[in-house]
Amino acid sequence: MEHCRQSDRKVSPMGMGLWERLFSIVPLRPRRKGKNHAEYFQGLCRALDDAGVSKPTLVVDRNRLDKNIELLKRSVGTRFDYRIVAKSLPSIALLKYVMEQTSTKRLMIFHQPFLNEVAKAIPDADVLMGKPMPVAAARNFYEGHAADGGFNAGEQLQWLIDTADRLRQYQALAHEAKVSMKINIELDIGLHRGGVSDDQELIEMLDLIESDPYLSLSGFMGYEVHIAKVPGNKLVARNKAMAIYEDMVALAERHLGRGLRHLTLNGAGSPTYKYYESGAFPINEVAAGSCLVKPSDFDLVTLVDHVPAAFIATPVLKALTKTELPGVEWLGKLMSLWNPNREKAFFTYGGYWKANPISPEGLIINPLFGRSTNQEMYNGSSDIDLKADDWVFFRPTQSESVFLQFEDIAVCEDGRIEQWWPVLN
Repeated sequence: MEHCRQSDRKVSPMGMGLWERLFSIVPLRPRRKGKNHAEYFQGLCRALDDAGVSKPTLVVDRNRLDKNIELLKRSVGTRFDYRIVAKSLPSIALLKYVMEQTSTKRLMIFHQPFLNEVAKAIPDADVLMGKPMPVAAARNFYEGHAADGGFNAGEQLQWLIDTADRLRQYQALAHEAKVSMKINIELDIGLHRGGVSDDQELIEMLDLIESDPYLSLSGFMGYEVHIAKVPGNKLVARNKAMAIYEDMVALAERHLGRGLRHLTLNGAGSPTYKYYESGAFPINEVAAGSCLVKPSDFDLVTLVDHVPAAFIATPVLKALTKTELPGVEWLGKLMSLWNPNREKAFFTYGGYWKANPISPEGLIINPLFGRSTNQEMYNGSSDIDLKADDWVFFRPTQSESVFLQFEDIAVCEDGRIEQWWPVLN
């Protein structure tokens, strides 16, 4: 069955009905936008058909992934270590692939069950937690962690701590469980989403760590994603954030009476890592993940060279030649007369993802029919020749939650589905 069709059919004004001809002269009337699959998506159609895929599927294009990896490697170079943001690439196989391609063992993890899974599956990983976790999450990790599995939590895991109160909770757990904990202190360098911003609180936390044999200072983390979004000069915003970071680390060095630049000094993220290609900064490692698959939330000036590498593919269940709405069938006709991009109706297998249709071009949600995770209606112009069992492609707005809605990632390379990578549980 051919799942990708092309058509050059044009609608002649003389072939329009009276009402459509009248509507067509109104300047505000939406213009026809529908197009069939471009060559790239035709290739994905063939790959999915050849692999016998029949349900909503998350596809990662490994050729595009590799291009994004090379861009990141060239930017980071030897100036910084690279830490992979696991929440943005939530698959053990995907993480292992990126680790291999970037020659890093450093991961940033944001979810306790994922931490246990990574500790078991990648026992040589160097893990920094990406957000401060409730102490109950830390307790659950230790209770579920097999100490003889190869992952040495006391040496390979850094807990991110944002306040003196949370540090005391972790201190109590360390004593209770008799485990050594490496503590990385979160700094507020302008995002204002928590983290230490007060000198006295930082000194209090340093003293707690220094006085306890179960605790050790492993470094600092300062996230500055806000600099990609605040108005004005981004480099000025970067410099301001880095100045705060430098002041806090320098304060810690003065208070402890020793250098700390060899510790983990983490910063940046996918939206901002390219702001550090030149200059001197207090950080010694950058973290990124989403830029490697580039969901649409990351269509940023800093990532203009990166290419989308992840798509949702789902079959068309029903393709209707006209749009009808239950109980008010005439309204569907009126909508299509006004907007030629509502002439046809297509119902997809699943829907309501954090994603937007990308191919065929011109598909739009019908706001009156409503959203559905079961069979979602999309409208399109008569230029779109989708049939039942054809494919529709969506581009995720983010990767961290969208990937987890699918059982396995279909890895496409050179026009074929070569592997299936399970997502994290």
